[in-house]
Amino acid sequence: METPDVGIPERLARRMTMAEQHEYLRAKLSRRRVLAGSFATAGAAGGLGLLAGSSGSAYAERPTAAHPLAAPAAPVRVDGRLVAPFGRHLAFGADPRTQLRVSWQVPLAVKSPYLRVGPKPWELGQKIPAEVRDLRTPSLSRKLPAVEQYYLHAALDGLRPGTTYYYGVGHDGFDPASPERSGTIGTFRTAPARPEKFVFTAFGDQGVSYHALANDQLILGQNPSFHLHAGDICYADTTGHGKDTDKYDARVWDQFLAQTESVAKSVPWMVTTGNHDMEAWYSPNGYGGQSARWSLPDNGFDPANAPGVYSFRYGNVGVVALDANDVSYEIPANKGYSDGRQTAWLDRRLGELRADDDVDFVVVFFHHCAYSTSTHGSDGGVRDAWVPLFAKHQVDLVINGHNHVYERTDAIKGGEVGRPVPVGASTDPTRDGIVYVTAGGAGKDLYGFPAGVKDSYEGRVKDRESVLSFHWTKLRLPDPDTVEWSRVRYTGFSFLAVEVTAGAHPRLTVSALAESGERVDHFEIVRGA
Repeated sequence: METPDVGIPERLARRMTMAEQHEYLRAKLSRRRVLAGSFATAGAAGGLGLLAGSSGSAYAERPTAAHPLAAPAAPVRVDGRLVAPFGRHLAFGADPRTQLRVSWQVPLAVKSPYLRVGPKPWELGQKIPAEVRDLRTPSLSRKLPAVEQYYLHAALDGLRPGTTYYYGVGHDGFDPASPERSGTIGTFRTAPARPEKFVFTAFGDQGVSYHALANDQLILGQNPSFHLHAGDICYADTTGHGKDTDKYDARVWDQFLAQTESVAKSVPWMVTTGNHDMEAWYSPNGYGGQSARWSLPDNGFDPANAPGVYSFRYGNVGVVALDANDVSYEIPANKGYSDGRQTAWLDRRLGELRADDDVDFVVVFFHHCAYSTSTHGSDGGVRDAWVPLFAKHQVDLVINGHNHVYERTDAIKGGEVGRPVPVGASTDPTRDGIVYVTAGGAGKDLYGFPAGVKDSYEGRVKDRESVLSFHWTKLRLPDPDTVEWSRVRYTGFSFLAVEVTAGAHPRLTVSALAESGERVDHFEIVRGA
């Protein structure tokens, strides 16, 4: 029997919240008592076929459940020796000096999964049981199978600051400490006890592509202490608009995690949520899938329901992750879901970081742009809710994605240019205002800038007095702007690298690097200079 599409028609999705979309999908599937003839178990084992138009997934037949929401049949089990973990990705806990979270995936159900960790690759004596978070996705399109995925998580607490550890992930039949599995050993380093010089990287809007893979390898070459991903992570939901032609393919997550593993297995990969990361099937706010796949710091305003909202301090830098879906005027599917609690938490957390004598700089990252002239323009909801708080607490750097370009503003104060910041210049947030960076060139198809507006970047500067752009209003309408703050524009795949200096003269040296490795922008942030 052919499985009918259960996607949400565009005419409905336009006026539905994420919670309403979730209820619609669940009710429609329940009424039709649909479950594709078998569950497919997704897993790009070993990353095979990663970028060849196929996920390289392994499948196992299982009995058809009588009802899509009924308890599933017992999972298929195979010899554990034949099942290889993949898609390892690290994240910090709330305290990067002592806490780390290790996550990975297996293509089939396994018995007794665990993490081994120790001070040397041949000394992995500590064995920690892993938590299994399985995720079941029904067939939401005639062309896609139902999928079952197994995500595994282990929490490491009580680690020593500034220490390198070795780890391996396994299960019954697959022991990473055995000689034949030695090639699967990974490593990580905790944050230092006292501030010291380090580098972190950032981008948004990655997806699965050769360009995304190239950016990952360049990031690895920066030897970063951590990486910030500003949302729209893998694009399993290709449009995020709820059209009948939409394809939500959960297997894309397998491709993404296999692609990213070369970096994320040793560099904590700190993500937040974009509009394409709201996946209505899993939970009323769409974040059930993210909660299954990631273990992030649990110190946000509601970690159980808003996993992309949290903060951490690394050295002399406080980092805050936000979920801009909560305040967006442009894409309001989740607008107001926190009932103001996220914004109240942000105000409180920024105040705490500014009161911390060990924090020199505060960096905030989230998806929707506060200031950009590219395709999506600027989100007035972000400006109304959060920009006043950034100014109040003198945030030093704001990083966004959403627009698939690199664009960097001058220092902005009161919505206007507080101080021009040309390529290579220095700025002081206590005096000049805040620099906003759109770093959305991680790997997804590129956007452009308004007609007639040329790229302007290091080695090819083409300054303009103003750019005609727009921002989104509460009525979800684009309101034209003529802006003077668009300083650097680059239409190309790229990422951000930030070198942090501590000590008597702390500073942030911010660089943008193209896919070729060429530097396309750099500037410096120094407080109280």
